[in-house]
Amino acid sequence: MNDDQQLTPQPDNQPAESRKGRQPETIGELQQWYADHNLPPEEVTRFFIGKNITEPKAFGIYKNEQGECVVYKNKANGERAIRYQGPNEGFAVSEILAKLREEIAKRKGNRPRGGGRRSAGNSSANANLSKNHSSGSLFGIFNKQERGGCLIVGIVIAIIAYFMPNNSVPNGYYQYNGQQYYHQGSSWYSYNTLEKVWAIAASLDEIINSDNAEQYQLNDFDGLRFEDTEWYDDGSSDDDDSYDDDTWDDDDSWDSDDTNWDDDW
Repeated sequence: MNDDQQLTPQPDNQPAESRKGRQPETIGELQQWYADHNLPPEEVTRFFIGKNITEPKAFGIYKNEQGECVVYKNKANGERAIRYQGPNEGFAVSEILAKLREEIAKRKGNRPRGGGRRSAGNSSANANLSKNHSSGSLFGIFNKQERGGCLIVGIVIAIIAYFMPNNSVPNGYYQYNGQQYYHQGSSWYSYNTLEKVWAIAASLDEIINSDNAEQYQLNDFDGLRFEDTEWYDDGSSDDDDSYDDDTWDDDDSWDSDDTNWDDDW
């Protein structure tokens, strides 16, 4: 494959709204993420996804002829700094995505995504709950004269909950086939012991579930703590907020000269 050839994203028929909070794991998915967030053209942001650009002042990711993923930055003087070169596409994508988000946050005046950023929390849900309680109703449709109906509904819900399988896996460290993982929400992350970095991993949901999670849990982890990475969410931020923060508004202004083009990254 020619290094200058742009990779074409795999077709994704799902609407952008349904992709909220989903982390891209391939170069094609990253291109789709870029489009979903209404970002300015690559010539403006200087982020070239799927392209090996040789001109100064450019970030990029592409696959070379050996099939390796290359994440790079071309400095102001034209010198190239390689951030990552290797077979781990998920990690490569996560590296340039983190940098792209950092640049977005810099121009929007927000801090990069990470723990400690859910300001409103579940305020809408709490407001609705308060409204329901103030009306003295269950789910907003039953009143005090219909307590018998409420009891029946409650019993039905309890029966359904009892028979429905619980596939939730607790957040935390796991080990499978000698590889260390961290489970958070609906995502899995793997740890590279040599480079001491975390990256998005393929889902282990078909292997690890609520019934057998304990036998895979890792109580002693010796390495970079997942809680110290940008991936960690302590519960004070949510995916929808992250999606909105990364989405570009037409009124926003992007000046590539705001980037420090002298540093390696």
